Amino acid sequence: MRVFRGFHHSDLASACALTIGNFDGVHRGHQALLALLRSEAAQRGVPSCVLTFEPHPRDYFAARARQPQQAPARVGTLRDKLLDLAQCGVDQTVVLPFNALRAAQAAPDFIAQVLQQGLGARYVLVGDDFRFGAGRSGDYALLDTTGVRAGFDVARMNSYQVHGLRVSSSEVRLALGEGRMDDAARLLGRPYRISGHVVHGRKLGRELGFRTLNLRFAHWKPAASGIFVVQVHGLGPDPLTGVANLGVRPSLDPGDVNGGRVLLETHCLDWPQNLGAEGAYGKLVRVDLLHKLHDERRYDGLDALMNGIRQDCQDARDWLASPHARTRRQTTRDRI
Repeated sequence: MRVFRGFHHSDLASACALTIGNFDGVHRGHQALLALLRSEAAQRGVPSCVLTFEPHPRDYFAARARQPQQAPARVGTLRDKLLDLAQCGVDQTVVLPFNALRAAQAAPDFIAQVLQQGLGARYVLVGDDFRFGAGRSGDYALLDTTGVRAGFDVARMNSYQVHGLRVSSSEVRLALGEGRMDDAARLLGRPYRISGHVVHGRKLGRELGFRTLNLRFAHWKPAASGIFVVQVHGLGPDPLTGVANLGVRPSLDPGDVNGGRVLLETHCLDWPQNLGAEGAYGKLVRVDLLHKLHDERRYDGLDALMNGIRQDCQDARDWLASPHARTRRQTTRDRI
């Protein structure tokens, strides 16, 4: 998949079959929409294209209003979104900055300047709740009317449901926020996961006897937080089991080397000896969050923290040995 920042690139395809959205989490509804997009693109002999935004428009409006609490929790980072879109077989993705110019752009201008002139859309596929343009004034009816006049096709896909529940990024956020990892996996079609390069941390875990792999979550408000049983992919031929903390580590000094940023800190229950103490740094890994043990806790001192980690490791081993965990590992499959 080719990725473009904006649409002013000479090697961007001159025509495409397009869908538009934030695609936070790339859940099963998104996957069904993208499968239809690929089919329509193939019929027209043009590449499939996703137009997405960074930051999330609601992030922008929350910051402008100085009400950060109004920003949505983020299911996935931009890296994971792009990886998921690539796995869905999308040919190209255009990441469009969402800024004051975009927020003020009238809906007809967005169609003319972005969809037609910028991307050469021959076919536009949207969800049933799609709105766009300043004040969210644009909708499917406007797209369809313009398409008839301008010569591009427009289609709308109805909501995707699982057991009567509409699949949406909001439902994924709710499940993750409540620690319902099985429900999140059903909505996503796979375990909830975070990927990234292993970065250096304070190395306190090493001092305590619990070496960790640190991944930065590039958003201040992750949809999930707490202590999780996990699987780590990318450090060997087989996944490694572990226990991970996703959050801001309330027991540590916020002025530490990672500057109080959100981290996913994973302790592998059985560390591969061939990696040595420094062998994981810089590696690109993926961590599947399988089961939530508890919320983040503040410990009074390093001894209490060490005992807490030791108990989390034992609880993780117990869960991994449970019939539920064995059944889940046998039946969970990626859908993208």
